[in-house]
Amino acid sequence: MKLFRCQSCDNVLYFENRSCERCGHRLAYLPQLDRISALEPAGDNNAWTPLAAPDLPSFLCTNAAHDTCNWMVPPGTTDAFCLACRHNGIVPDVSDPVNLERWREMEHAKHRLFYTLLRWNLPLKTRAEDPEHGLIFNFLADPPDASGPKVMTGHENGIITIALVEADPAEREKRRTAMGEPYRTLLGHFRHEVGHHYWDILVRDAGKLEPCRAVFGDDSQDYGAALQRHYDQGPPANWQETFVSAYATTHPWEDFAETWAHYLHIVDTLEMAGAFGMQVKPKADVEGELAARVDFDPYRADTIEQIIDAWLPFVFAMNSVSRAMGEGDLYPFVLGPAVVRKLGFIHDLVHGRV
Repeated sequence: MKLFRCQSCDNVLYFENRSCERCGHRLAYLPQLDRISALEPAGDNNAWTPLAAPDLPSFLCTNAAHDTCNWMVPPGTTDAFCLACRHNGIVPDVSDPVNLERWREMEHAKHRLFYTLLRWNLPLKTRAEDPEHGLIFNFLADPPDASGPKVMTGHENGIITIALVEADPAEREKRRTAMGEPYRTLLGHFRHEVGHHYWDILVRDAGKLEPCRAVFGDDSQDYGAALQRHYDQGPPANWQETFVSAYATTHPWEDFAETWAHYLHIVDTLEMAGAFGMQVKPKADVEGELAARVDFDPYRADTIEQIIDAWLPFVFAMNSVSRAMGEGDLYPFVLGPAVVRKLGFIHDLVHGRV
């Protein structure tokens, strides 16, 4: 993720900013330019002129009315929704303040996901464009009857269901603890579930099954049986040598989705570190083994080795700072050689090199 600059006053802006705290301008993200822009009113009907592109007046996404989106729709169109919100299917009842606040948290995470997908120009078809496998998000609240079935987060044929209760930090922590997970976030959910979608699109439908199986294993094994075995027996011994997470051991599909999510975690975090000009150069490290700086665009890195060489020193530093605050590791995962190889497959896949 980048930092941005207000075209009116040069104030530093963040991806989720709706208005500039210095000059008061309304702000919006322009995905076609990958920029946050200050806006000037351009007449009636919610039309705005972005200062970053005065010749491209447009409209704010309809969901801006609920403060769940700060993107503009594509200029020159009559679209009601932006490139991210047009993939929404079922949204919660916004007359309920709790639902609305949780949906806002969901959209913050989903828009960060779409920032990444658009950066790589990955295929993004809506359900209207592809009724069989278009990407669509359903944000579902649990039924009022507490004894009834709970909404399960998951993916099926392009339909990603997100349990709205996951936006409650207390409930999310409860589930994380119950499932023995070291990490559980909304953004992690979105990145994982969309990994399943892109396995369908970039692997199965693109004729890449064999090279993928050579790295992740045979996906034709029974998924239901594999899932039950995982919950009954847990992960195998020494799983960290070959998998990025315990859940990745369940089935090659989950291994792919978990690895996909971690690749997105790593790339986007490195871009943020680079945007802040961060570098790691410990005084105690006389040999320079823990030194790194992000002097390249992680989204355009040539190899996975370039990414990992920068990532590992930053992980050590971030985890150490987190521990100094009395918290657990910010990134509590081990990236062994086998995991790096899998990350390399994802890297090559998103760059069209498989």
